[in-house]
Amino acid sequence: MSKRVRMTGLQRREQLITVARSVFAANGYEATSMEEIAQAAHVSKPVVYEHFGGKEAIYAVVVDREVQRLVSSITEALLTSTSPRQMAEQAALALLDFIETNSDGFRIMVRDAPPTSTSGTYWSVIGDVAVKVQAIVAKQFKESHYNPDWAPMYAQMLVGMVSQVGQWWLDVRKPDKYEVAAHLANLAWLGMRHLSHNPTLLTTPTKK
Repeated sequence: MSKRVRMTGLQRREQLITVARSVFAANGYEATSMEEIAQAAHVSKPVVYEHFGGKEAIYAVVVDREVQRLVSSITEALLTSTSPRQMAEQAALALLDFIETNSDGFRIMVRDAPPTSTSGTYWSVIGDVAVKVQAIVAKQFKESHYNPDWAPMYAQMLVGMVSQVGQWWLDVRKPDKYEVAAHLANLAWLGMRHLSHNPTLLTTPTKK
């Protein structure tokens, strides 16, 4: 009988992160216990506590890794785009690519987080992306003689639209990511091209 090779501390830590990622994706943060993570990793519960101290700590590591992957993907897409239309296409496709290849990680980011968590969530990522998009939108507004002060608002609108569609596509997966990205870019680009310089509501709001 061959002797089982003992993991190093670093190898065990990486194994626990991988296992915890799957358990959090399946159950959510609140429904996951340290005991479940230990059982899935085939170790005792004290081993998990030895490496991470508690559930929130291992969750934070899992989420931080997914956040970095997503931010890197979208940032690269924005930086390598050569036109506003391509920017919309590539950013949308980068998010859909991430969802397709990292479904567990995306589920973790868009679901429940510890009450004390104030950053490293999906919406904090989307906020960071919106800041990057804002500079590009402001430049386009100036060139098209629109008010550049609108840029932060329109950046939030554009990024919010893409992020919401991403959450919907996580479960449906139809149409394929290329068609979805094309439709997102179509709506964003045509909408931006035909903006009114003085938008108003079609109906007069009733004052309360």
